[in-house]
Formats: sequence, structure tokens, C-alpha cells
Amino acid sequence: MKKWSGGMMIVALAMILVFSYSLVGTPPTKPQKKNHNPAYDFFNNHPSPNTSETKPREPEKQPNKPHLVNVEGLDQLYDLQNVSKGNSKPLLVWGHLRALLSRSDALPETIQGVKEASVAWKDLVSEFVFSNNDKKPEDENNCPFSVDRLESAAASVDGNMVLELPCGLVDDSSISLVGIPDGPYRSFQIQLLGSQLSEEPKAPIVLHYNVSLPGENMTKEPFIVQNTWTEELGWGKEERCPGHRSTNGLKVDGLVLCNKQVFRSSVDENNASHPIGDMLTNVSRGSDRETASFPFVEGIPFTATLWAGVEGFHMTVNGRHETSFAYREKLEPWSVSKVKVAGSLNILSALAKGLPVSEDHDVITDVEHLKAPSIPRKRLVMLVGVFSSGNNFERRMALRRSWMQYKAVRSEDVAVRFFIGLHKNKQVNYELWREAQAYGDIQLMPFVDYYSLISLKTIAICIMGTKILPAKFIMKTDDDAFVRIDEVLSSLKTKPSNGLLYGLISFDSSPHREKDSKWYISDEEWPHPSFPPWAHGPGYVISRDIAKFIVRGHHERDLKLFKLEDVATGIWIEQFKNSGQEVHYITDERFYNAGCESNYILAHYQSPRLVLCLWEKLQKEGKPNCCE
Repeated sequence: MKKWSGGMMIVALAMILVFSYSLVGTPPTKPQKKNHNPAYDFFNNHPSPNTSETKPREPEKQPNKPHLVNVEGLDQLYDLQNVSKGNSKPLLVWGHLRALLSRSDALPETIQGVKEASVAWKDLVSEFVFSNNDKKPEDENNCPFSVDRLESAAASVDGNMVLELPCGLVDDSSISLVGIPDGPYRSFQIQLLGSQLSEEPKAPIVLHYNVSLPGENMTKEPFIVQNTWTEELGWGKEERCPGHRSTNGLKVDGLVLCNKQVFRSSVDENNASHPIGDMLTNVSRGSDRETASFPFVEGIPFTATLWAGVEGFHMTVNGRHETSFAYREKLEPWSVSKVKVAGSLNILSALAKGLPVSEDHDVITDVEHLKAPSIPRKRLVMLVGVFSSGNNFERRMALRRSWMQYKAVRSEDVAVRFFIGLHKNKQVNYELWREAQAYGDIQLMPFVDYYSLISLKTIAICIMGTKILPAKFIMKTDDDAFVRIDEVLSSLKTKPSNGLLYGLISFDSSPHREKDSKWYISDEEWPHPSFPPWAHGPGYVISRDIAKFIVRGHHERDLKLFKLEDVATGIWIEQFKNSGQEVHYITDERFYNAGCESNYILAHYQSPRLVLCLWEKLQKEGKPNCCE
């Protein structure tokens, strides 16, 4: 009886438990920890242009974080055993960037930039900096302001004229040629050859300028073709003048791609009363194949000047602008090492001027006055990171002698540092290293200074401003900008100290989808129709918390790598916002003007001469004025 009663009680209890379970439902399981990924949040919550609020979009599968891969040359770059502590000041950020260069989703030019930098670093270490002989190698010349055919290392190679450019080109550098088209091929070429590392089979062609003269009796239409060539990609897309396609009003530095060419047949020229046509007929051995405006004519001397602008190369012939050619990725003026002329052209004179000039720091009397002040162990008000290229020696000296002399900079409230990638030219690297040791304000980057990699410098600035020289605010600017440090600090006193992006902000912009554009962005790089708010690159300020978020995202590999530096910062700030933080976008037009207004904050596109002029006017008159 007891056994029966006990069994009934067990059955009853079991029934009660089953009934209770059916009413309550499935018991809760242990919650799984969510893998928080700000980059993932941003790309799946990006608002369309017509929505005011972010609406999360649930993906089918969360993408994995990028992993680390082996990159050729990276181990050599980070072999710093021979670098003494005293020599290592230009490498303070260097060690923090290795993982950034090893990411599986690295920017497309990273592999090439690292490989070339490793060769350049090896040459610098073995031949210059850390050898037992501290003297400058005898076979290495300084970077001169100008070179010509007689005074330079110009030589005839296979019948071609070659003009050596020891330290590349910079903005406003020019190459002038006086020549006479004359020969059997009825064409000639002017080429700008890039720097060639010891391991490269052939130098890239930064600009191929091919002139085809008119045929006999105008049987062949003359033209000018511009193009580029690299070992990796071969020939690029050629640009022809006169153009046979619409350029849609495209301009380079405000100049048209092709000047208007008007052609006349021999009959037209005989019937027209045109003094230029008559002159050409008289001086070209009686031929009637000349054109009315084509700049090159067989047997007629010309003076052509090829000069480097901000956006591209330009050719002026006999005082008239003829062609422009936008710079292409990885083929920029700083990388040029030679001018080569070939074909049916008799060169009478060649002169390159406005070249980058290195300083002889041993003879500068005010080096101590220009050195970066030692920073005590305290938080700075602001760190200013300046983007610069290796051979922009004159620009950096102009900044040191001008706005880097503000009291706030000299009193250690503000620190200014140049962020510079390595150069393919070992002479430039040598001069750059000497400059870094002399002034203590340069941070070298472990990659070659390609335009598409400059957003990596922004991360480096944030690393310095949070880990090495902690600052309340971090500012980014360029080496062709004049920065009113006093105005920046005064303005920041009234701005939020957290979640701040301060500059000239673009709130409504779209990616360039034209493949010919320097700023072309493919759908794979950015699938959305618009960008988040971003501040124009010449100068902007972010707060410390945003900089720390960027550095943390770098370490956790959450940052979306993007080749347009200023837009990339806007993307990262959007990630910061989507993580639940408040962002203050404060736009100020004073960050972008020519420096003619009394209350400007930043004047961009300033030559070294204008930078020094603006500083002189400030010192004398207490206010900035235009410098013509």
C-alpha cells in the first residue's frame, strides 16, 4: 500500500511539472555575448539620403573581421636592431602601424608601398644612417634648385637625351626645352621617368608625351598623346589632343585638358591671308604641311615648358597653354627622377628649375630656434599633424619659420609633427633623415608616400595624439597650409571637448563614379550613394575621444579602410556615432580660403614664399593680409 501511494505521488508530481512547463514555455537559455563591431554596425545601418534617422538592417550573416597576412618586405621594415635609441625619435609611431599594414583588407597600394619602402629602408640603413662613417657619401649630391643639360648628369643614351632630376619634382617645378622637330620619324617623345629601385626591372613612366607631326601635304593629322606606363599595369588610358571625345568640361588646376586646335589644309592656307601661316611657309623649307595652331612644326624652333601643378602636369608651348594631364595613382611628381627625350627632335637647351632644395642644416644659424620644443609629461592642448612628402623640404622650413613659431607652439601647449612616408629616391631619404634628426618634428611612415595611403597617416596622428603626446584635441593639416594657431585655440574654447569634428564640413556629398577622376570610388569601395559628413582635408580638428575610438578600432581591426583621407575620417566618426556616442559637427568657412580675410583660420594652397609673407604681415601689422 505504501509502495502504491508513493508511486502515485511521483506520477502526480511529474504531471504537475509537465503542466507547468507547458504554461511557462521554453525556459530561457544563457544569453550569448554579442560580438560588437562598429564597422559592421555602420555599413548595415547607413541611412539613405531621404531618411533622417538610422534604421538598422539585419544582415543574413555577420562578416568576419579582416585577418593578418604576410606582406613582403614588412619584416625588413621592422628589423630595427641597428637603430639606436637616440636615432629612433622619427620612428615613435612606426611600431604601432604594423598590424595596419598586415590587414587582409588593406588598401590596394599597401603591398607595393610596403615592398618599396623595405628596399628604401634597407638602403638608408646600410649606406647612410647607421654606418660607422658619419660623413655624407661622396657620390651623393644635395638636392639642387635647378639642373641643365650641361651642369647635370645628363647623358646621351641610345641617341636619347636624359636629364637627371636628383630629388624629384614638387608643385611649380618646371622643365623647359628648346628644340627643333627634325628627323625621319615625324614624331618625338618627352618622358618623365619615375624613381627606380635596385630590384625593379624598369622605371615607371610618370608621363609619356608623344607628339606626331603633320604628314606630307596634310595627309596625316597631327596630334599629341599623353599616357603612363608601369610594370604592373602596362600602358594606361591615353589622352589625345585634339580630342575625339567629349571631356565633359573636365579641367586640371582650372585649365582645359586640350587647347583648341584649328587645322588648315594647304589650299585653305594659300587662299587665306594669315601672317602666321605665311611665316610658317617661309621658314619651313617651302613645305605646305603646316597647321594654323598646332604648336609643333617640322623645322621650326619651339620653347616648351612642362610644369607640375596641384592636380596634374601642364605643357606650355611658345607661351600658350596646350595640354593638361591629371596625375594618376602612384605616378606623382615627387617620384620623377629623369626627363628623357627621344625621336625626331633636336634639343638645343634643357633646363629644370623650381626643384626641391634640401637645407644644409650644419650651416643654419637658428637651428635651435627652429627645433621642436621638448614636451614635458603633461597633456597638450592640441597636437597638429601635418601631411608632407619627403622632398617638400622648402615647405617644411617655411612652416618652421612661420606659424610653428606661435607662442602656444613654443611654450609646449601645442605640438606640431610632420608625417612623411619613405621615398623611392635614396638621396631624398638621406636628406629627410638628416632633417628629422636636426629638428625633431618628423615622424616617418613605414610605406612609400602614395596618395592612396595617406588615410593611414590619419590613424598615425591619432596614435601620437593619444598614446605618445596625449592631447585634448588633434588637428590634421597639410604642408601647403598657413594655420592661425591663435584663432584655432580661441575658437576651441567655445566648442565641445567631446564628440567634436570642427572644420569646413561637407554634409551632402556623393562618391565620384567617373573612372577618369583622381577621386574615383568604385561600388565595391563604397556601395552607398552618399558619404557621411566629413571635413575638408586642408585642416580640421577632432576631439580626443574620437581619436581614441579610431585608435581602438585600428587595434581591433574594426575600421573601414578608405583611400580618401578626409572622407575616411568622416566614416570613422560615423562609426563612433553609431556606437552610441554624441557627435558635434561644427562647420566653419574660415578653414578654407586664400588668406585674404582678417579672421581666417587656415589658408590653403600657399607656396613657401606666401606662407612666410603671411607670417611677416602678421608680425608687423598684427593682422593677415593678402600676399601677391
